[in-house]
Amino acid sequence: MSCVTPPAKPRRARDLQRRSTLAGEAAAAAAEVETALHHPTDPARAAFFDVDNTVMQGASIFHLARGLHRREFFTTREILGAAWKQTYFRVVGVEDPDHVAQTRSSALDFIAGHTVTELEELGEEIFDEVMAHRIWPGTRALAQLHLDEGRRVWLVTAAPIEIAQIIARRLGLTGALGTVAEHEDGVYTGRLVGEMLHGPAKAAAVAALAQRERLDLSRCSAYSDSSNDLPMLALVGDPVAINPDAALRAHAREHGWRIRDYRTGRKAARAALVAAALAGAASGALAAGLAVRGRRDP
Repeated sequence: MSCVTPPAKPRRARDLQRRSTLAGEAAAAAAEVETALHHPTDPARAAFFDVDNTVMQGASIFHLARGLHRREFFTTREILGAAWKQTYFRVVGVEDPDHVAQTRSSALDFIAGHTVTELEELGEEIFDEVMAHRIWPGTRALAQLHLDEGRRVWLVTAAPIEIAQIIARRLGLTGALGTVAEHEDGVYTGRLVGEMLHGPAKAAAVAALAQRERLDLSRCSAYSDSSNDLPMLALVGDPVAINPDAALRAHAREHGWRIRDYRTGRKAARAALVAAALAGAASGALAAGLAVRGRRDP
């Protein structure tokens, strides 16, 4: 009897899987455990929240990029170029391999040479300026309910881990998983550790954290607005769609998942159009703001 060997995965797919796994492991290793819940009464259970359009109205990385632009980290022309690439990805529905490669290689180029401390300090300012009032009260209440019931709560986002941790700390959550940027002696090199934390990388981060913290994922919850987060949502026993895009809403209905929508009808329709073009929890959540060339010192 003949034996047929299945074809090997294409190199690009293998490389992406490797980078996603590395990004997830790096995010889990860097996850900061805050003081909100030192001694959880239900340590095997936890909740994971996507940020953009789930916890916060709009894309956190866009708000960050706008705040950094005001502080002359990069030019208007550069950020518009990055926004155009992301719009192309979302509207056309095809990620140009050359664009993806450029995005990955330069995703954090604009902070190269800046210090971790500098980004953290500016991140605190920018949170107060443009993020704090964009937190969805309904989602915030869900997160607090988990805390009140003795469970830990982590944010999971493509935004830089430093910004994710600021948001988590300000909301009194346990910690955050985010994209990890390489730095040496406290200074950013402009390179990523692995991949941007989206899609499969988010799932890898949650799985790695669950192993470290001895969580029972079948008893955990996860919340997101985007079908791009299906890998993460599929890991847990209680997946919930928050302000969902059309694909996630359909999937949630088909599988009997809970759905929560905190938008008005008009706002929901407008948000869906904007998300289709610009934002979401896909790789572009990071790319729209960070795939830009940094301002070079004269």
